[in-house]
Amino acid sequence: MSVLELRHLKSLLALAETGSVSLAAQRVCLTQSALSHQLKQLETAYGLTLFERKTQPLRFTPAGERLLRLARELPAQVAAAERDLARIRQGEAGEVRVAVECHTCFDWLMPAMDRFRQHWPAVELDIVSGFHADPVGLLLSDRADLAIVSEAEPQAGIVHLPLFSYEMVGIAAREHPLAAKAVWRAEDFAAETLIHYPVADEMLDLLRKLLLPAGVNPARRTAELTIAIIQLVASRRGVAVLPYWAVQPYLERGYVAASQVGEDKLRSELYAALRADDAERAYMQDFVQTVRDSSFATLPGLSPLAGA
Repeated sequence: MSVLELRHLKSLLALAETGSVSLAAQRVCLTQSALSHQLKQLETAYGLTLFERKTQPLRFTPAGERLLRLARELPAQVAAAERDLARIRQGEAGEVRVAVECHTCFDWLMPAMDRFRQHWPAVELDIVSGFHADPVGLLLSDRADLAIVSEAEPQAGIVHLPLFSYEMVGIAAREHPLAAKAVWRAEDFAAETLIHYPVADEMLDLLRKLLLPAGVNPARRTAELTIAIIQLVASRRGVAVLPYWAVQPYLERGYVAASQVGEDKLRSELYAALRADDAERAYMQDFVQTVRDSSFATLPGLSPLAGA
């Protein structure tokens, strides 16, 4: 009987995608020691080393690469078989109209939607046009089927499924004094102009979690597009706090500099909100899982949420 289980393959895949045991442990919701023990058990069972532990990012051995190939193939085959069974049970057709309250959602939502279309070609997939301050209201009025939201606020008839948490970083022009600070604290924003998307204060985690509790309310300027915020910051018109994945390309090109926000790193969360009657539909569950899988595979700075 083989010692190899799906959980082992998922751990190896997380290890390959994150490049470290600590980050992989977060991905698969284990402690670092538990993941290390799991991997050591595999190595003992096969009498082979699976990866080199002193490299950064870690490097797989030929034995590890062979299991990694399996890890990339088998879970996808299992998921495909389960989708086939769901189609037999529930039928193939349906509709998923997606509403978002997040200005940067499209950076990761579009690749996930492309992958989902391959899974469920008979399901109509659409984005409810425009930015929505109350996407859950669209669910209740049957104008959307799934909403991407930043808080799981209890509401009758609505189910929230966790997607992921992500790091928010402070960005400044490279020659700005704050660019030299590794960690920005609330008081660092007091004399700055904060550039952000045109949304209500309660939707800005920087204000809600860090600045307002500290009594800091800086001058403001808004812009609709991420690239517009980046350009304003680069021109020293102010500073901004954005998802790390959204600013990474501009950091690599040297347009702006990034710093950690808060001693414990400022993090935001995203959830999929659905009508309770739709939450058990196989294609809805697969859409949520596809968003998670696609995002963790392509975006930096993500962490899983409880219940994912």
